[in-house]
Amino acid sequence: MIKTDIIIIGAGPTGLFAVFEAGLLKLKCHLIDSLPQPGGQCAEIYPKKPIYDIPSQPEIMAGDLVDRLMEQIQPFQPGFTLGETAREIQKQADGSFVVTTDNGTKHHAPVVAIAGGLGAFEPRKPDLENLVLWEDKGVDYIIREPEKYRNKNVLIAGGGDSALDWTIVLTEVAKSVTLVHRRDEFRGSLDSVEKVQVLKNENKIQLITQAEVTALNGDNHLTSVTVSHRGTSVVNSIDYFIPLFGLTPKLGPISDWGLEIEKNAIKVNNALDYQTNVPGIYAIGDINTYPGKLKLILCGFHEATLMCQSAFKRIHPEKRNILKYTTVSGITGFDGSRKKAEKSTIKTIK
Repeated sequence: MIKTDIIIIGAGPTGLFAVFEAGLLKLKCHLIDSLPQPGGQCAEIYPKKPIYDIPSQPEIMAGDLVDRLMEQIQPFQPGFTLGETAREIQKQADGSFVVTTDNGTKHHAPVVAIAGGLGAFEPRKPDLENLVLWEDKGVDYIIREPEKYRNKNVLIAGGGDSALDWTIVLTEVAKSVTLVHRRDEFRGSLDSVEKVQVLKNENKIQLITQAEVTALNGDNHLTSVTVSHRGTSVVNSIDYFIPLFGLTPKLGPISDWGLEIEKNAIKVNNALDYQTNVPGIYAIGDINTYPGKLKLILCGFHEATLMCQSAFKRIHPEKRNILKYTTVSGITGFDGSRKKAEKSTIKTIK
């Protein structure tokens, strides 16, 4: 039995940052994740994808963000159970919880924080004949390593942020990039839409709207796709077809834990501490839902912070937690290591 203060289910960015916030309160964390390494989607699906909405980081690769978070939580020595899926949560007589994985590993803590991102997920696939025959033979649903497409002809289909962002990134890598979308309007951020339009105007990409891929062609490897565009069909010679239509989230075992679910997400009390309908179980990051919810990493960081403050009160009801700024107090790890804050100077303006 692994014993800790907070069991965190999900080792993505939100779960990792929760370790830091808990560590500042001298709370020990243990993370469970079905993936073989920490980082969630940032590490498994798009480690080389740039992220633009992390404060103080104009641009940071998803994999680099994970590395920085791992460095940040190192003083607090979290435990990890990786490559195992949390299957069952049992509430104990004293109000604590035992979380058991599919391998039978048991974890015990007074608080559970579910930071499972989108849960289990699979890519949404286009309705194309014999699509499965071309998977890993020219059809990719996830871009893990951009260098794979170096000097290749790539066609991306989709109109969301992922399709737009990868179109921008692969322009610097691939021999040619074509973006196909069924409508003239895109679902992605305005900044990304503008960048794609600039690339089109500079003839660095081919942009085809009101169009869709209707057939895949080739022998042992994909060699071309048929694109239907305003009543006509054109065959485009390519090396890779990458349909980026988003992910279909599945809660998996989470749906059996007695939590209140709404639209495939866990309902939480955002007015207080992101606790679920089961006292002592919290949900933070993309896995939760509440009025005004935004699925952004920085929002997950905020939710993790408030969750840890509430968890401290639950674990130590007899103690009073006085918020201390790290700029003043520094950071002291469980091993006694300490990062000192620089001495502040106060200037009086006359």
